[in-house]
Amino acid sequence: MTSETAGLTLDNVLYGKKGNIAYVTVNRPTVLNALNTPTWSDLKAAFEDARGDDTVRGVVLTGAGDKAFIAGADISELAQVSAVEAERSSRFGQEVLNLIENLGKPVIAAVNGFALGGGCETAMACTIRIAVESARFGQPEVSLGLVPGGGGTQRLPRLVGKGRALQLILSGEMISAQEAYRIGLVNEIVPAADLIRRAEAILAKIAANAPIAVTFALEAANKGTEASQSEGLLIEAAYFGLCAATEDKQEGTTAFLEKRAPKFRGR
Repeated sequence: MTSETAGLTLDNVLYGKKGNIAYVTVNRPTVLNALNTPTWSDLKAAFEDARGDDTVRGVVLTGAGDKAFIAGADISELAQVSAVEAERSSRFGQEVLNLIENLGKPVIAAVNGFALGGGCETAMACTIRIAVESARFGQPEVSLGLVPGGGGTQRLPRLVGKGRALQLILSGEMISAQEAYRIGLVNEIVPAADLIRRAEAILAKIAANAPIAVTFALEAANKGTEASQSEGLLIEAAYFGLCAATEDKQEGTTAFLEKRAPKFRGR
């Protein structure tokens, strides 16, 4: 199926917008939404469009069907690549996931089934992860003679700690949504029928806040995790100062003092 939205023609991803939310759905259910090069390209195009659209305040990312979010890389493609091609493919996937992580807008991974390999890595690049009770997570690359190539060795330790991350990466084991929640990989577990509605509710709560402040908070957190704490504090202070110069800061503080709801304009 081909998705045509906002001038985009996407073969492996469904992309649409409703209100201030963009919806991105990996649409290869017959192969459990496995990631191949055209799918990575479609994801890149969809998220670039969402980033450039000022009316979009957040994104919901999920997978088609009820079995998989993204079950990993397309093994039939992966089996044929050379070492040079594999590195190039890894770098391209990392580029797409860096785009998602640093979109400047919250992205919620609505994990509706298997999130393995590149699927787990894609979920980890999102701002928030919510999952159905039947979801499964893992980095099984070592069982294929590989290492994670989409940021798994970097984002997983940052999310759950080095020890737990290495246990998952080195064993290749698959864990339940409940275990993923216990170790901090997942923010919430919700019934399948409520998955998208809960993602929308979280984004609505975020969208009620000042847009510039949300963007700067995301950037401060992302940049700060790549720096020392003292450097991170300097980044935070700089963004705090930038926010203080905005009209939204004036509106927010005035509304608080006047005991009314603020009307933010993103400036």
